[in-house]
Amino acid sequence: MDLEAAREGYLAHLRAEKNASEHTLSAYARDIDGLIAFSREREAKRVDVYLLRAWLGALAQTAAPSTIARKLAAVRSMMRWMTKVRLIDVNPAAQLASPKVRRPLPARLSVDDAAGVMDAARPDELGPERLRAVALRDRALLELLYGSGLRVGEASSLDLGALDLPSRNARVFGKGRKERLVPLGRKSYEALEAYLAVRGELAHARTGQLDPRAVFVSTRGRRMGPRAMQLVVRRLGVLGAGRTDLHPHALRHSCATHMLDGGADLRAIQELLGHSSLSTTQRYTHVSVAHLLAVYDAAHPLARPKKK
Repeated sequence: MDLEAAREGYLAHLRAEKNASEHTLSAYARDIDGLIAFSREREAKRVDVYLLRAWLGALAQTAAPSTIARKLAAVRSMMRWMTKVRLIDVNPAAQLASPKVRRPLPARLSVDDAAGVMDAARPDELGPERLRAVALRDRALLELLYGSGLRVGEASSLDLGALDLPSRNARVFGKGRKERLVPLGRKSYEALEAYLAVRGELAHARTGQLDPRAVFVSTRGRRMGPRAMQLVVRRLGVLGAGRTDLHPHALRHSCATHMLDGGADLRAIQELLGHSSLSTTQRYTHVSVAHLLAVYDAAHPLARPKKK
């Protein structure tokens, strides 16, 4: 079995048939390359369940269970494809159980901290137009991450043509290029409208370059990447909530848990966030129940310690 040739064929399949992003392809390639390197070291003539168990045993010496589970999932998926296209008769990885992984509860902001982060992007009305445009851009970005629950990659790839401001929605492409319509709340709509009115101020100062499609652009007029957006969120997290570790995904998590706290239906949140499985969305119920328990302990007379 030529694993390297199979790897190339599988990645081409993911790119063409599954619309996998380059980030996803790179992650799969790294995980599969680990098995290829291990099989070379063992001078293995074939990949069978015994080789895979030895590989997992070697990984267990240094890797966390979550890392092992991810690598095994990549290899299992590739071998499932190899079976389908008849490169192999049986998928040896199908016999292996993934290690149990403890999934940590998502981080969340309090409602007050979320409001503080939003306010940290308030523009100086008397400042230079270019700086005002940056502040309005950052505010619009935060409103979409928190108000509409976008992933940072979805915000980065968002195009002007995907916005329907009169109908207050946006067409978003999520994981696997799955398309969904995301509603824009009043604050998100107003923040986007204010930013788009001054977006032209962010054209490159010397060349006048301005990306004709991207909603969010840098001060050089180029599409903002996820890393640049992460830095914006981190800076405003410090200013608005005293959080030095705020990540865009925490705003998405907070969107979901605050909606649950407000009584939103779990299925509606699943649609908003673009989760393919309800079990992914159900993680947020644990956070919300923890919040409910804290409220109960603080408010219910039976939860309070008796006065002596």
